[in-house]
Amino acid sequence: MSWNPDTYLRFDDHRTRPAAELLARVPHQTPAHVFDLGCGPGNSTALLCARWSDAAVEGVDSSEEMLETARTSGPAATWSQADIADWRCGTPPDVIFSNAALQWLGGHDALLPRLMEQLASGGVLAVQMPRNFDAPSHTLLREAVEETNNPRLIQKLRQDPVAEPKTYHRILAPHAANVDIWETVYLQVLDGDDAVLAWTRGTALVPFTSELEGAELDEFIENYRRKLATAYPREADGTTLFAFKRIFMVAHRRA
Repeated sequence: MSWNPDTYLRFDDHRTRPAAELLARVPHQTPAHVFDLGCGPGNSTALLCARWSDAAVEGVDSSEEMLETARTSGPAATWSQADIADWRCGTPPDVIFSNAALQWLGGHDALLPRLMEQLASGGVLAVQMPRNFDAPSHTLLREAVEETNNPRLIQKLRQDPVAEPKTYHRILAPHAANVDIWETVYLQVLDGDDAVLAWTRGTALVPFTSELEGAELDEFIENYRRKLATAYPREADGTTLFAFKRIFMVAHRRA
């Protein structure tokens, strides 16, 4: 997949706010080593560096395009390219942080315990993921993909990539001293034409648009755009209201 940092950062304030709110619930005061898994263009990593200026902070992402932007974004961090599904750290870190990344991976019942096991004693795993896959933005995307009858696209569709809160509590509790899980629905007020389409171009659309080009791509995008325009009409002031649910979890490894 080819990621575009500029497209992703068009709504930087909305994408970074959940990272800030997750970070506010991480109680570790003086971590020595912090990882930001799925760091993207570095917007969440900058928050970690600002809070823990004496820590060694490392951003990890699978996209070289995202990392190129991160390297010039200013945070005093180190950057590495890796697939989170296979990622393992050398020295056990005090904090593993991940903002809007783990939803791209399956097997959370194995992934989250593996991340917990890599933490130092008393370390913290802090994760935020979108949980709005039943919203029109995603159900209409599924519909548009199925209408292409393109097997390459259809095989990329995923059912329920993020589970409900009690499922994650059951996964994490055996490995943690305590687990804090909550959900928030943000009513995002977006500016511009076809704002929800612009939002999904930076994230949910990427696996599908990466497979298309030319007229086939244009037809697919136009079909999806028309569906979104009906589901998310513009307000009288020209903005578009886009409700977005996210799940947060903070788990402490047993000391």
